[in-house]
Amino acid sequence: MLDIYRTDDAVIHEADAYEPGCWIKLTAPTTDECEQVAGDFGMDIADVRAALDEEESSRISVEDDYTLILVDIPTAEERNDRHTYTTIPLGILLRDDVIITVCSEETSVLRSFIDHRVREFSTKKQMRFTYQILYNTSMVYQSLLRTIDRQRTEIEEKVSGDMEDADLIDLHELESNLVYFATSLRANNLVIDRMTRYSKIKQYDDDEEILEDVIVETKQAIEMTSIYRDIINGTRELMSTVINNRLNNAMKYLAAITIVLSVPTIIGGLWGMNVDARWMPFSHTPYGFGILCVITLVSSIITLIVLHKRQML
Repeated sequence: MLDIYRTDDAVIHEADAYEPGCWIKLTAPTTDECEQVAGDFGMDIADVRAALDEEESSRISVEDDYTLILVDIPTAEERNDRHTYTTIPLGILLRDDVIITVCSEETSVLRSFIDHRVREFSTKKQMRFTYQILYNTSMVYQSLLRTIDRQRTEIEEKVSGDMEDADLIDLHELESNLVYFATSLRANNLVIDRMTRYSKIKQYDDDEEILEDVIVETKQAIEMTSIYRDIINGTRELMSTVINNRLNNAMKYLAAITIVLSVPTIIGGLWGMNVDARWMPFSHTPYGFGILCVITLVSSIITLIVLHKRQML
């Protein structure tokens, strides 16, 4: 899909054709749309389609007539029948007169500009617009990181109650999300650092403040990712410890039950031996069977008391 936007008097509206100072938004574009944009603006088709490759890494490429900036942005997906998060490339192509964004799907990072949720936004100021996109990207990362931490908290609250296998899988998915985020944020941070050092990229004094905000928020997102990964590691270790402890308690309880049941089994086995009745106690005693049952019961009770004192029951 190819959409063209332009801001006039701080109000964004759709345009019918290319104009100086417009924003060309390519969302899951077809090959024909990519070739059209590449031909109209003298760009390499590979650079226009670079963001459509999910394996493409974040980078910055400065050509004679345009600049390509590739960053990773967060997005939601279904993985293992669960709602999770991953990252996809977003391409930003800068020329003196237009800015072009390329992404394989609709994203909230760009949608906020169309929905008038970004102040002081202008399609005519390409570098400011680029910094605002990067700033939005960092803020979306932070928002999703807080969501991931809330989900981890919900799983942790189940540790003391009935914990299921699904909770372990959910925790693993959260940890996978953080791995994707950490890798993408580090790559984005390198791109931002290179943007500040490339002399071919025009830097404006009015944009320094928003650039500093981008750097601060990106580093904060990286730090949040690291902290939340450490916390999830601690939660996983806690869950493993609780599971092992419950298993040990179950094994201890079963061992105690086995010991208690072995008492009547041993006594019954001894008195059930095929030997001369003259040598078997209580064989000629009135109520001998009842006496033997009482002895068995008392022995079992004594065994239970001993095991209880040793905290095995």
